[in-house]
Amino acid sequence: MRALIQRVAEARVTVDEACVGQIGPGLLVFVCAMPGDDAMTAEALAAKISKLRLFRDGAGKMNLSLVQTGGAALVVSQFTLAADTSRGNRPGFSGAGGPEVAKVLYLHFAQALRDLNIAVETGQFGAEMSVTLTNDGPVTLWLDTENP
Repeated sequence: MRALIQRVAEARVTVDEACVGQIGPGLLVFVCAMPGDDAMTAEALAAKISKLRLFRDGAGKMNLSLVQTGGAALVVSQFTLAADTSRGNRPGFSGAGGPEVAKVLYLHFAQALRDLNIAVETGQFGAEMSVTLTNDGPVTLWLDTENP
């Protein structure tokens, strides 16, 4: 799976002008299932993200995890993270997992974060979404798992 993670002061996602997910301080996680990913991949990614020390401690150093701060996660499906831009000017997305499997893994990933005691909001899989965020830092990371 691939994920683009942004530390945020707040974030929200809307579909047809209706808010479907909103968080305060925490992480905005754009996630993409790749071919060969499975439930174990989603769980491993959730565990990694939950432990990343991206939040400031009392001394102002990035030393605390999402779990330690009690922050929330807004998880948004993002198949464009699989974009292949190596040929021409139009990105190709054939490297993304198929929609049936991707939806299952996206939901499993969100649940895996919940199972780690993280408050999770989500976007709407397959929908045209508008995402609004206040990036905190800014802190933005790219994670790419390898299949087990």
